[in-house]
Amino acid sequence: MSEAWIPPVDLASCASHESASRGRLYEEPESATRGCFQRDRDRIIHAAAFRRLAYKTQVFVNHEGDFFRTRLTHSLEVAQIARSVCRYLRMNEDLGEALALAHDLGHPPFGHAGEDALKELMKPFGGFDHNAQSLRVVTKLEARYAGWNGLNLTWETLEGVVKHNGPLLGRGREALPRAIAEYAEVQDLELDSYAGPEAQVAAMADDIAYNNHDIDDGLRAGLFSVADLSDVPLVGRIFSDVGRNFPDLDLSRTIHEAVRRLIGAMAKDLISETTRRLEQSQAETANDVRLLGRPIAGFSDQMRENDASIKKFLFENMYRHYKLNRMTSKGRRVIKELFQLLVAEPECLPTEWRVLAGQPGHEQTAQLVADFLGGMTDRYALDEHRRLFDLQARIS
Repeated sequence: MSEAWIPPVDLASCASHESASRGRLYEEPESATRGCFQRDRDRIIHAAAFRRLAYKTQVFVNHEGDFFRTRLTHSLEVAQIARSVCRYLRMNEDLGEALALAHDLGHPPFGHAGEDALKELMKPFGGFDHNAQSLRVVTKLEARYAGWNGLNLTWETLEGVVKHNGPLLGRGREALPRAIAEYAEVQDLELDSYAGPEAQVAAMADDIAYNNHDIDDGLRAGLFSVADLSDVPLVGRIFSDVGRNFPDLDLSRTIHEAVRRLIGAMAKDLISETTRRLEQSQAETANDVRLLGRPIAGFSDQMRENDASIKKFLFENMYRHYKLNRMTSKGRRVIKELFQLLVAEPECLPTEWRVLAGQPGHEQTAQLVADFLGGMTDRYALDEHRRLFDLQARIS
């Protein structure tokens, strides 16, 4: 038995403590040099699904440009924000970072277009949900260890992967995604409660990163201009401040300076409001936070309004821009055609997948194809589509 790992910082009482972790599904010796949540973080980073995020769409399809965000760069940026906020609040930084790095593992290629296509196609076979697919990735699909499938992450990390957006049971939310319902028969993740504090912080960090980096990418792609942002609350004021303070700054630096100030303002508000809620709740443990019946991490009322205004602007000026509509149309079409062909003809699957398939059109085959497509990068999906549908393309 190795010596117990000693955390380097004093955590707040309501933080998730390694010593109080509910452990892993499969027992294994603990590390003498790393805490259990740090090991989770490390396992996620070494996972094949994490590496593939480098070639998965955030908003722009991967080959559209070298400077736009991918799922990987987005996940790293979320992790930076989550870790910074957790550090200030004396929460468990390793757990917050692990959850931030894992939150997009279940996303298929082509961003939300790919997920929307798989949701529609999988309706007759139990549905598709990216959070449920993330759980499936870390508990089943990653095949790295001799003793089990998945990454054998701690209960707290699995809980956060599934529940970072809130409870999944109760208040009319009884229809669980199949992957989560199946795992619930193996391990109880207490789906009727909120996640621990670090998972809630990671979810808010995702929101901060997503909004601000889409502003950055949208401006650099020319989908809208700085002038178009002038009436967006908070955003317009910050860009105006930067322009007034640095009148000779070039556009690229203006965008960076404004976006970093936006991230700072939203993170500061998150820290302030979360501190206020914690003090008001009198929660003394991470489990107290789970049982409060309301989120502990969040924005103030004013920042929530600002956040909603940013989302509205991005929806109208970026996510529904005709250039993105063309890209998402292509992505949906690629996923739909691959799915329909492979479910009808599973013998076209690569050997390591084909041996696991059921009969053509069967639910087992459909789930296998969804797992296969869900793990693809944008580039691989386009190449596979070309190999299967272009009669002139080389087979290998």
